[in-house]
Amino acid sequence: MKQFEVTEDFLRELEGYIEEDNKEKVKEIILPLHSVDIAEILADLDNSSAQYVFLLLDDDTAGEVLAHINDDERIGFLNSFPAETIAKRFIYNMDTDDAADVMGSMPEEQRDEIFSHMDDVEQAGDIVELLNYDEDTAGGLMAKELAVVNENWTVLTCLRELSRQAEHLDEIYNIYVVDDDDKLKGRLSMKKMIFSPTSTKINNLYYPDVIYVKTDESAEAVAHIMQKYDLVAIPVVDSIGRLVGRITIDDVVDVIREEAERDYQMMSGISQEIDTSDSIWAQTRARLPWLIIALFGGMISAYMISRYEAEIALFPVTAMFIPVITAMGGNVGIQSSAIVVQGLASNTLKANNSWRNIMKELGSSMLNATICSSVIFLLTLLFDLDSLAMPIAVTISLFIVIIFASIFGTAFPLMLNKLKIDPALATGPFITLTNDIIGLNIYLIVGRIILTAF
Repeated sequence: MKQFEVTEDFLRELEGYIEEDNKEKVKEIILPLHSVDIAEILADLDNSSAQYVFLLLDDDTAGEVLAHINDDERIGFLNSFPAETIAKRFIYNMDTDDAADVMGSMPEEQRDEIFSHMDDVEQAGDIVELLNYDEDTAGGLMAKELAVVNENWTVLTCLRELSRQAEHLDEIYNIYVVDDDDKLKGRLSMKKMIFSPTSTKINNLYYPDVIYVKTDESAEAVAHIMQKYDLVAIPVVDSIGRLVGRITIDDVVDVIREEAERDYQMMSGISQEIDTSDSIWAQTRARLPWLIIALFGGMISAYMISRYEAEIALFPVTAMFIPVITAMGGNVGIQSSAIVVQGLASNTLKANNSWRNIMKELGSSMLNATICSSVIFLLTLLFDLDSLAMPIAVTISLFIVIIFASIFGTAFPLMLNKLKIDPALATGPFITLTNDIIGLNIYLIVGRIILTAF
């Protein structure tokens, strides 16, 4: 399928057909599209036009589209439909994990009213069960639809049961094997089952080695496990080993994306998740805390400079190199912390090897500091200064600042990780601000010592 892009011309054409009440033309250009593209189109239409298009979709497509609509937009969109329509046409045709996401974004009263109109008691019970899990856990990610067989069944019985189960499954990623108590025993190969005699017991065919997660496992941990073992689906068990659901790769991709967005915003000094569609107040509230902290940090730096006012007045050239020192300290610190945060996020860096990581960074920082200090020494000579005091002061200061920034940028996120605090907090504004203040202090102290000595 060719990738679709919503254009102004497409929207104008669609809106024209909607105004004409030309349902056939609307169906002609909408129905061939992927559910994700339809959801994107609905987001660009006004509410009445979006509702018009949505009601032309078949039940299965409507459920898929609803799952792809942004949470905030979905709430307003669903409010235009009666609870019975939502229950019997939309929720009924959705996978349980998507249905739980939709229901979880609704007010409790609306949710209860929708449940009252659901005819499929089993589906309603599955959704209620999923709503009881924290959304950032395996239980909150999983769906209840899965292919499962009993270890005591024969191949013939198994084929019959799988045929029945397939009615509720879009795709069969794995066939899981359980015992009489629904405890996960292993996985069954479709090929092995098909080529075995119909009287063969499943307990003679399945593979007992199966990777699984428990319902209380964090969403990030699930993503790491599936990435490590290259899985497209993973079973979920409860605290006593009973199979309760499965998580597919599409759900994990969402987790990875959301985690990356959250870390990026935190690294940029944004205290909570925001989007370009959020209100001015919401964006300001998320960005203001770090700006206030940065403001106080700037005032601290200004106070420190004022304490060395006499030395700066005596050696005005000192002020010229302040931006160089602070910028290098901030940049080196961000580089070091970013490498550590990335390593922790991908599990390629082990927190229990903290000292080894710090020593490795020390070696790297020594080399970087030597090269950068040599360069700054040669550059300061171009200013035709009266003595070597200033080049020496800048060179020594930069050397110390680079080493400190590297070690601090490495150690601080490792410390936060041990304290169970998101290490992404250590990057961006915090590292920059800390290194600016300490780097400036190092430079002014070293400068005062060397310049007064000469």
